[in-house]
Amino acid sequence: MKFAIITHVVHKKEKQQFVAYEPYVREMNLWLKNVDEVQIVAPLSEEEKTAIDSKYIHRHIEFNEIHSFDITSIKNSFTAIFKMPIICFRIYKTMKWADHIHLRCPSNVVLLGCFVQMLFPSKQKTVKYAGNWDPKSKQPFSYRLQKWILSNTLLTKNTKVLVYGEWGNQSKNIIPFFTASYSRDIIKEIKKKNLSEEIRFIFVGGLTMGKQPLKSVQVVQQLKEKGFNVRLDIYGDGVERGRVDNYINQNQLSSFIILHGNSDKEIVTKAYQQAHFLVFISKSEGWPKVVAEAMFWSCLPITTEVSCVPFMIDYGNRGALVTDTIEVIVNKVDEYLNDEVEYQKQIEAAKNWSQQFTLEKFETEIKKLLKK
Repeated sequence: MKFAIITHVVHKKEKQQFVAYEPYVREMNLWLKNVDEVQIVAPLSEEEKTAIDSKYIHRHIEFNEIHSFDITSIKNSFTAIFKMPIICFRIYKTMKWADHIHLRCPSNVVLLGCFVQMLFPSKQKTVKYAGNWDPKSKQPFSYRLQKWILSNTLLTKNTKVLVYGEWGNQSKNIIPFFTASYSRDIIKEIKKKNLSEEIRFIFVGGLTMGKQPLKSVQVVQQLKEKGFNVRLDIYGDGVERGRVDNYINQNQLSSFIILHGNSDKEIVTKAYQQAHFLVFISKSEGWPKVVAEAMFWSCLPITTEVSCVPFMIDYGNRGALVTDTIEVIVNKVDEYLNDEVEYQKQIEAAKNWSQQFTLEKFETEIKKLLKK
């Protein structure tokens, strides 16, 4: 099978091998186990590989470089006009070559792919919509346009659109799906996490405005001021790191709030295993893998009500749904710390749910999708 991937994920090249963001590549390698040849259409960076990058595992990969674009300003929109025809041509050429077309949405680049795929109605296609599919959520016009095209079975034929969560009144080609981070082989019993010990919190993800890492810091700061023995470990990097770091230093919080930066998967996994709570006050998500990963290791998520998160935590039975108000979050944590029976009940439910979604199950479902 000739398999085409159209994605906005920025790639890098290291020793004749292509690398990209590890969770994305980990998933794509499961798809690639079932195909003979691969062509990737994506942006390419000259930056060095980082700790959160990983390599594709396949013998026959051809890379078709394109340039990212945005329309956030008049200047950028003008530049995009010149980029789009070249991008569309390369997407068209790759789709024409392929037996199976795989789109990774949402993004500006793949919006063009959504239009080009209409020219290949008879070809088998899958779309992984990694963003928020909630019809009620406020999203950019380009995202809403992608969702409309993908849901329209007259425009998007012979296509399975994989979305996170179960939503009412969807077209027949919309399929609820999931993602996975861990093999069933690494499942092990975690030592009981007692709330009488130092209470460990964890934040994992990009240090961006959308994920609001500073609020996680302020939550743990207030808990410390209330007399609780707490600690917060932050794993990730991004544009908000300087702001978070300055806040920690200015308020003398470094003894119990630690910025680790981007870290290897094994380090983060061990941190989940040691932590009592994940504090994840994000504004927008698709399938927030850090929530599922935390649950996998008996780390209870405290998270905002975005995308399919309410479904994941069973509307408050496998974790807490909160607003992004610091006082509300602190009060919710306080409730758990004063009711260890409820805490233990919920982390057990969270673990049992998350451990259903292993890489083995994920691989089996991918094989089904690739069958004609």
